[in-house]
Amino acid sequence: MCRDMSELSIYAKVDNTAFRQIKNNTPGRYTFVLKATREVPKRLQNPKRKTIGIRVPDNAIALALLEELGEPLMSTSLILPGNTMAESDPDVIRDNLEKQVGLIIHGGYIGEQPTTVVDLSEDTPVIVRHGTGDPSPFE
Repeated sequence: MCRDMSELSIYAKVDNTAFRQIKNNTPGRYTFVLKATREVPKRLQNPKRKTIGIRVPDNAIALALLEELGEPLMSTSLILPGNTMAESDPDVIRDNLEKQVGLIIHGGYIGEQPTTVVDLSEDTPVIVRHGTGDPSPFE
């Protein structure tokens, strides 16, 4: 997760077309797959394609954390062992993990809300996953 376009461009190669598409749709409910720059550790890149998924979230807590830290955050969906869906209820997360993690921020119940994943690593945008972001700007 990055706080804005200037931070995003440090970690991803963004051509003019992709820049306009991302700028017009962020912050928002999208994850963009882009070619990684040399700033991205190899272990965070797709090993074959040398890409990375980056998003500029529209969540106030995530944006405040990004602003305060002054650098991007790596994030993932929390799928607990034995579950098939990402965990989204902060009370359940606390009940299961409070003794295993240093901090849980209760931002309310958000439900299962996957982002729309758009691959902008090549000339033509490809919708990889339909989620809560409107895919029409990339079709």
